[in-house]
Amino acid sequence: MTPVAMQPSNILAIEDDPVLGAYLHEQLQRSGFQVTWCRNGREGLETARTGRFDVVLMDILLPGMTGLDALEQLRRQSSIPVIMMSALGAEADRISGFQRGADDYLPKPFSMVELEVRIAAILRRVALERRFQPVQEPDASALQFDDEACDVTFKGQPAGFTPSEYRLLDTLQRSHEEVLSKAFLYQHVLQRGYARHDRSLDMHVSQIRRKLKAIGYTEREVRTVWGKGYVLSASEVS
Repeated sequence: MTPVAMQPSNILAIEDDPVLGAYLHEQLQRSGFQVTWCRNGREGLETARTGRFDVVLMDILLPGMTGLDALEQLRRQSSIPVIMMSALGAEADRISGFQRGADDYLPKPFSMVELEVRIAAILRRVALERRFQPVQEPDASALQFDDEACDVTFKGQPAGFTPSEYRLLDTLQRSHEEVLSKAFLYQHVLQRGYARHDRSLDMHVSQIRRKLKAIGYTEREVRTVWGKGYVLSASEVS
Protein backbone atom coordinates (compact mmCIF):
# COMPACT_ATOMS: atom_id res chain seq x y z
CA MET A 1 0.00 0.00 0.00
CA THR A 2 1.39 3.39 -0.92
CA PRO A 3 1.03 6.59 1.12
CA VAL A 4 -1.65 9.06 0.13
CA ALA A 5 0.66 12.04 -0.28
CA MET A 6 2.85 12.49 -3.35
CA GLN A 7 5.88 13.14 -1.18
CA PRO A 8 6.85 10.41 1.30
CA SER A 9 4.90 10.95 4.50
CA ASN A 10 6.93 11.22 7.69
CA ILE A 11 5.96 8.80 10.44
CA LEU A 12 7.21 8.94 14.03
CA ALA A 13 6.97 5.57 15.79
CA ILE A 14 7.35 5.68 19.59
CA GLU A 15 7.64 2.05 20.68
CA ASP A 16 9.94 0.51 23.30
CA ASP A 17 9.50 -3.12 22.18
CA PRO A 18 12.65 -3.74 20.07
CA VAL A 19 11.00 -6.42 17.94
CA LEU A 20 7.82 -4.49 17.16
CA GLY A 21 9.69 -1.20 16.78
CA ALA A 22 12.13 -2.67 14.26
CA TYR A 23 9.25 -4.34 12.42
CA LEU A 24 7.27 -1.09 12.16
CA HIS A 25 10.35 0.77 10.99
CA GLU A 26 11.17 -1.77 8.29
CA GLN A 27 7.67 -2.45 7.00
CA LEU A 28 6.53 1.18 6.86
CA GLN A 29 9.71 2.19 5.04
CA ARG A 30 9.09 -0.60 2.54
CA SER A 31 5.65 0.92 1.96
CA GLY A 32 7.22 4.27 1.06
CA PHE A 33 7.06 6.16 4.35
CA GLN A 34 9.91 8.01 6.00
CA VAL A 35 10.11 6.56 9.51
CA THR A 36 11.76 7.80 12.70
CA TRP A 37 11.80 5.36 15.63
CA CYS A 38 12.05 6.44 19.27
CA ARG A 39 12.21 3.98 22.16
CA ASN A 40 10.96 5.94 25.19
CA GLY A 41 8.33 8.52 26.00
CA ARG A 42 10.54 11.53 26.72
CA GLU A 43 12.65 11.07 23.60
CA GLY A 44 9.51 10.57 21.53
CA LEU A 45 7.86 13.70 22.92
CA GLU A 46 10.90 15.88 22.23
CA THR A 47 11.23 14.46 18.72
CA ALA A 48 7.51 15.02 17.99
CA ARG A 49 7.76 18.61 19.23
CA THR A 50 10.74 19.57 17.11
CA GLY A 51 10.42 17.42 13.98
CA ARG A 52 8.13 17.50 10.98
CA PHE A 53 5.84 14.48 11.01
CA ASP A 54 2.53 13.65 9.36
CA VAL A 55 1.46 10.95 11.84
CA VAL A 56 2.72 9.75 15.23
CA LEU A 57 2.35 6.10 16.30
CA MET A 58 2.61 5.96 20.09
CA ASP A 59 2.56 3.03 22.48
CA ILE A 60 0.86 3.63 25.84
CA LEU A 61 3.25 1.70 28.09
CA LEU A 62 6.56 3.49 27.52
CA PRO A 63 9.62 3.90 29.77
CA GLY A 64 10.50 7.40 30.97
CA MET A 65 7.02 8.78 30.33
CA THR A 66 3.80 7.00 29.47
CA GLY A 67 2.29 7.46 26.05
CA LEU A 68 -0.79 9.10 27.55
CA ASP A 69 1.31 11.68 29.42
CA ALA A 70 3.43 12.33 26.33
CA LEU A 71 0.26 12.80 24.27
CA GLU A 72 -1.19 15.22 26.80
CA GLN A 73 1.95 17.37 26.71
CA LEU A 74 2.19 17.22 22.92
CA ARG A 75 -1.38 18.44 22.55
CA ARG A 76 -0.50 21.68 24.38
CA GLN A 77 1.34 22.86 21.28
CA SER A 78 0.64 20.51 18.36
CA SER A 79 -2.33 19.06 16.50
CA ILE A 80 -0.29 16.39 14.70
CA PRO A 81 -2.39 13.21 14.27
CA VAL A 82 -1.60 10.51 16.84
CA ILE A 83 -2.51 6.82 16.68
CA MET A 84 -2.21 5.12 20.07
CA MET A 85 -1.05 1.50 20.13
CA SER A 86 -1.51 -0.75 23.15
CA ALA A 87 -2.14 -4.26 24.35
CA LEU A 88 -4.36 -2.69 27.02
CA GLY A 89 -7.84 -3.43 25.82
CA ALA A 90 -9.88 -1.91 28.62
CA GLU A 91 -12.50 0.62 27.60
CA ALA A 92 -11.16 3.07 30.20
CA ASP A 93 -7.73 3.07 28.51
CA ARG A 94 -9.23 3.76 25.10
CA ILE A 95 -11.40 6.54 26.50
CA SER A 96 -8.44 8.09 28.28
CA GLY A 97 -6.47 8.11 25.03
CA PHE A 98 -9.22 9.88 23.11
CA GLN A 99 -9.82 12.34 25.95
CA ARG A 100 -6.17 13.37 25.84
CA GLY A 101 -6.27 13.99 22.11
CA ALA A 102 -5.64 10.69 20.29
CA ASP A 103 -6.98 10.52 16.73
CA ASP A 104 -7.18 6.73 16.61
CA TYR A 105 -6.57 3.69 18.82
CA LEU A 106 -5.10 0.42 17.56
CA PRO A 107 -5.10 -2.58 19.93
CA LYS A 108 -2.17 -5.00 19.81
CA PRO A 109 -1.62 -7.32 18.10
CA PHE A 110 -2.51 -5.69 14.78
CA SER A 111 -1.70 -6.33 11.13
CA MET A 112 0.39 -3.96 9.03
CA VAL A 113 -2.43 -3.85 6.50
CA GLU A 114 -4.81 -2.44 9.12
CA LEU A 115 -2.21 0.02 10.41
CA GLU A 116 -1.49 1.35 6.92
CA VAL A 117 -5.22 1.67 6.18
CA ARG A 118 -5.64 3.78 9.31
CA ILE A 119 -2.61 5.92 8.48
CA ALA A 120 -3.93 6.45 4.95
CA ALA A 121 -7.34 7.48 6.31
CA ILE A 122 -5.75 10.08 8.59
CA LEU A 123 -3.58 11.46 5.76
CA ARG A 124 -6.65 11.80 3.52
CA ARG A 125 -8.55 13.61 6.27
CA VAL A 126 -5.70 16.03 6.94
CA ALA A 127 -5.27 16.72 3.22
CA LEU A 128 -9.00 17.44 2.89
CA GLU A 129 -8.98 19.77 5.89
CA ARG A 130 -6.05 21.72 4.47
CA ARG A 131 -7.86 22.19 1.15
CA PHE A 132 -10.68 24.05 2.86
CA GLN A 133 -8.60 26.13 5.24
CA PRO A 134 -8.70 29.85 4.38
CA VAL A 135 -5.48 31.18 2.96
CA GLN A 136 -3.89 33.62 5.38
CA GLU A 137 -1.64 36.40 4.23
CA PRO A 138 1.80 36.10 5.81
CA ASP A 139 2.80 38.71 8.35
CA ALA A 140 5.30 40.92 6.51
CA SER A 141 6.98 41.83 9.79
CA ALA A 142 7.61 38.21 10.82
CA LEU A 143 10.39 35.84 9.83
CA GLN A 144 9.15 33.59 7.01
CA PHE A 145 10.34 29.97 6.71
CA ASP A 146 10.56 28.45 3.22
CA ASP A 147 10.99 24.66 3.35
CA GLU A 148 11.55 24.29 -0.39
CA ALA A 149 14.31 26.90 -0.54
CA CYS A 150 15.70 25.91 2.89
CA ASP A 151 15.91 29.60 3.74
CA VAL A 152 14.18 32.33 5.74
CA THR A 153 13.17 35.78 4.59
CA PHE A 154 12.45 38.99 6.45
CA LYS A 155 10.48 41.71 4.68
CA GLY A 156 11.16 39.91 1.41
CA GLN A 157 14.92 39.66 1.91
CA PRO A 158 16.41 36.14 2.05
CA ALA A 159 19.01 35.32 4.67
CA GLY A 160 21.01 32.97 2.45
CA PHE A 161 21.04 30.01 4.84
CA THR A 162 22.68 26.70 4.10
CA PRO A 163 20.43 23.62 4.50
CA SER A 164 22.04 22.82 7.89
CA GLU A 165 21.55 26.37 9.14
CA TYR A 166 17.93 26.28 8.04
CA ARG A 167 17.25 22.92 9.74
CA LEU A 168 18.86 24.21 12.93
CA LEU A 169 16.81 27.42 13.10
CA ASP A 170 13.62 25.61 12.08
CA THR A 171 14.16 23.03 14.84
CA LEU A 172 14.76 25.74 17.42
CA GLN A 173 11.70 27.75 16.42
CA ARG A 174 9.52 24.63 16.70
CA SER A 175 10.67 24.04 20.26
CA HIS A 176 8.54 27.00 21.47
CA GLU A 177 11.36 28.59 23.48
CA GLU A 178 12.41 25.29 25.05
CA VAL A 179 16.17 24.87 25.47
CA LEU A 180 17.48 22.09 23.23
CA SER A 181 20.69 20.31 24.18
CA LYS A 182 23.73 20.16 21.94
CA ALA A 183 23.53 16.37 21.92
CA PHE A 184 19.95 16.49 20.61
CA LEU A 185 20.76 19.12 17.98
CA TYR A 186 23.79 17.22 16.71
CA GLN A 187 21.70 14.07 16.30
CA HIS A 188 18.54 15.72 14.97
CA VAL A 189 20.04 18.46 12.77
CA LEU A 190 23.57 17.36 11.86
CA GLN A 191 22.64 13.67 12.07
CA ARG A 192 25.73 12.56 13.97
CA GLY A 193 26.76 12.10 17.57
CA TYR A 194 28.00 14.97 19.71
CA ALA A 195 31.71 15.21 20.48
CA ARG A 196 32.95 17.72 23.04
CA HIS A 197 35.60 19.21 20.72
CA ASP A 198 33.32 19.39 17.66
CA ARG A 199 32.56 23.07 17.04
CA SER A 200 30.33 22.61 13.98
CA LEU A 201 27.11 23.44 15.80
CA ASP A 202 28.62 26.58 17.35
CA MET A 203 29.74 27.73 13.91
CA HIS A 204 26.25 27.22 12.49
CA VAL A 205 24.77 29.25 15.33
CA SER A 206 27.29 32.04 14.71
CA GLN A 207 26.38 32.12 11.02
CA ILE A 208 22.65 32.18 11.78
CA ARG A 209 23.10 35.13 14.11
CA ARG A 210 25.18 37.01 11.56
CA LYS A 211 22.77 36.38 8.66
CA LEU A 212 19.65 37.31 10.64
CA LYS A 213 21.31 40.55 11.74
CA ALA A 214 22.31 41.28 8.13
CA ILE A 215 18.66 41.23 6.97
CA GLY A 216 17.53 43.34 9.91
CA TYR A 217 15.72 40.69 11.94
CA THR A 218 16.09 41.36 15.68
CA GLU A 219 12.80 40.22 17.25
CA ARG A 220 14.20 36.84 18.30
CA GLU A 221 17.70 35.44 18.49
CA VAL A 222 19.49 32.15 19.03
CA ARG A 223 20.70 32.38 22.61
CA THR A 224 23.22 30.18 24.38
CA VAL A 225 22.12 28.69 27.68
CA TRP A 226 25.41 27.73 29.28
CA GLY A 227 25.64 24.09 30.27
CA LYS A 228 22.32 23.26 28.58
CA GLY A 229 22.23 24.19 24.89
CA TYR A 230 20.48 26.69 22.64
CA VAL A 231 17.07 28.35 22.46
CA LEU A 232 15.36 30.72 20.02
CA SER A 233 13.77 33.42 22.13
CA ALA A 234 12.99 37.11 22.24
CA SER A 235 16.02 39.33 22.00
CA GLU A 236 17.19 40.89 25.24
CA VAL A 237 16.63 44.61 25.50
CA SER A 238 20.00 46.34 25.65
